[in-house]
Amino acid sequence: MKSYIKDFFNILNCLVNNPRLFAKMVNTIPSACDGYNFFSRNLDFEENINIRQFGDFTPQQINPLWEYFQNLNEGNGIWKWEHYFDIYHRHFAKFIGKKVDVLEIGIYSGGSLGMWRSYFGEKCHIYGVDIEEACKIYANDYASVFIGDQADRSFWSDFKNKVQSVDIIIDDGGHSPEQQMVTLEEMLPNLQPGGVYLCEDVHDSFNKFSSFATSLVNDLNKLDRDQSSLISFQSNASPAQSMIHSIHFYPYVVVIEKNLVPVKTLNSLKHGTIWQPFFNKINS
Repeated sequence: MKSYIKDFFNILNCLVNNPRLFAKMVNTIPSACDGYNFFSRNLDFEENINIRQFGDFTPQQINPLWEYFQNLNEGNGIWKWEHYFDIYHRHFAKFIGKKVDVLEIGIYSGGSLGMWRSYFGEKCHIYGVDIEEACKIYANDYASVFIGDQADRSFWSDFKNKVQSVDIIIDDGGHSPEQQMVTLEEMLPNLQPGGVYLCEDVHDSFNKFSSFATSLVNDLNKLDRDQSSLISFQSNASPAQSMIHSIHFYPYVVVIEKNLVPVKTLNSLKHGTIWQPFFNKINS
């Protein structure tokens, strides 16, 4: 009951502090409901789609992370959802063999520290964060360990004073939406250009962190309609468009990739000489 009361007052606070934004968010509720109902009623992959085979390729067969995990029969443990390994490799492969600094939140039994080192190579350094003091024992020449609560902004302030930036952030910590939101707010600005932010174990429908990340998409799709002509369309980049290359949603995982260089404008250009005559009518 306390949670519902807190949510109610948070909603009122949003309405009072930013009524225009609140109205826009409320306007999307019917579409969000329609989308949820569409997925729950109408999608049946195996029955409605003829599956085509593309040779013998499966992501796990060529995934060093998956092979490492499968061959780990003793030593420090790793506990992961099976489908995570394809997601890791899809977004992390570009860093293999390069100098890369990795922040992993949630060390647990320490096994993943060795996995990341094996995957990225000898130029990799890992910064592990955990709330348990016992995890200090996993510190070594390629892994630094910080003890603290990821929901504590003062902890992140101290961390950022010691570690200026990282290339990859993997949030496998406490898994609560509140912890995940604080961590994203504090650490996304400190992610290097071209870096990857991966939050895992985003569980349950209507998860608040998922909604938080989805809200970034609203700014990612922003269009400056004042900057246009018959020759081209140009939109000044919003803060999200300037910083963020893409946002990916997977089962239990959200991935945010940053642009290598800040984007100033988004441009839609025309090439070719033959156009349907109604184009000019649309833009007149």
